[in-house]
Amino acid sequence: MAQPILQFGTSRFLQAHVDLFVSEALAAGGVGQALGGITVVQTTDSPASAQRVAAFAAGDGYPVHVRGLRHGEPIDARITCRAVREALQADADWPRLLEAVAGEVRVIVSNTADRGYRLDERDTAALISAPGQVPRSFPAKLLVLLHHRWRHLPDAPLSLFPCELIERNGDTLRDLVAQLASDWQLPEAFSHWLRAHCVWANSLVDRIVSESLQPVGAVAEPYALWAIERQERLVLPCRHDAIMLTDDLEHYERLKLFLLNAGHSYLAERWLRGGRGADETVLQAMNDPDMRAGLEALWQEEVLPLFDALGKGADARAYLVELRERLLNPYLAHRLADIAQNHAQKKQRRFAPVVALAGELGLDLAQPRLRAALAAQD
Repeated sequence: MAQPILQFGTSRFLQAHVDLFVSEALAAGGVGQALGGITVVQTTDSPASAQRVAAFAAGDGYPVHVRGLRHGEPIDARITCRAVREALQADADWPRLLEAVAGEVRVIVSNTADRGYRLDERDTAALISAPGQVPRSFPAKLLVLLHHRWRHLPDAPLSLFPCELIERNGDTLRDLVAQLASDWQLPEAFSHWLRAHCVWANSLVDRIVSESLQPVGAVAEPYALWAIERQERLVLPCRHDAIMLTDDLEHYERLKLFLLNAGHSYLAERWLRGGRGADETVLQAMNDPDMRAGLEALWQEEVLPLFDALGKGADARAYLVELRERLLNPYLAHRLADIAQNHAQKKQRRFAPVVALAGELGLDLAQPRLRAALAAQD
């Protein structure tokens, strides 16, 4: 049976976030709790990816180990996630993917990591009339699939939820796919359908998922948030306590980007420059007096004044109280080496907006730690 949710990416994050939410909603039952199951699509062909797809396809579910503190209370729960009902590999199963997108799919979710939106010059308009040929880049894959949907099932509702950590990710992906459609000189009616019929959700995902379990599964913290910008005709994959519709997504984006993400990358910057232990974790860094003092100074002197100027200081300080507990989680082995991957790009996304907003607000902030990190050569 075809599944109503199509997901690009099989990362440990999606396993412990969107997929787990859908699984818990399905288990809760009740009218409208979840659209149904998920078809996951692996777009790479590494041996580890193949093992994950095979494990998903077995249909036995997979474990999510939720460990940590919540309001001072320890949580240690093992949950079997059963939302994933089908697993495909894009290169091997492209005809099945075309069939699925022209059928029961009502929601498309993606998390394609830092390089997921890069185009590939080998992808051309010829792919539209070559159903057996598989596009290389994710945007081209999505464009071909959406064109197939437009031809065969144009009136059915469709909402897209990119979960990449990119500002206004829904608008960004929509504009990228629409520009590619224009470059390929596809019909104007299709381009209009892309923008006017498809609902592209801007959202923010927030959960620390520190480890993968083999061959599939994840270890995650108790805290979880999926903040989604409210808009008309939006079809949610499920209802869940961690899903929040909001008219002020930018506020939640700033909380996470300026405090959690920038904090993580500050610790990674210190780890990279200081020749520290290869397996040092966030918890160990937080318990190092010098590292902790630097991070607290970054928050207090270089970030919180921005929230104060925006009239959001109380919200930011409340977020920080919970964030400290998350970073001091004694049960997660969240390695700084993992956070430091693609560090140069992450610094630009996480530090530069903080510095830029200080200038826009006319604040006289030196921001020495952020500026030094941005100036450092990686």
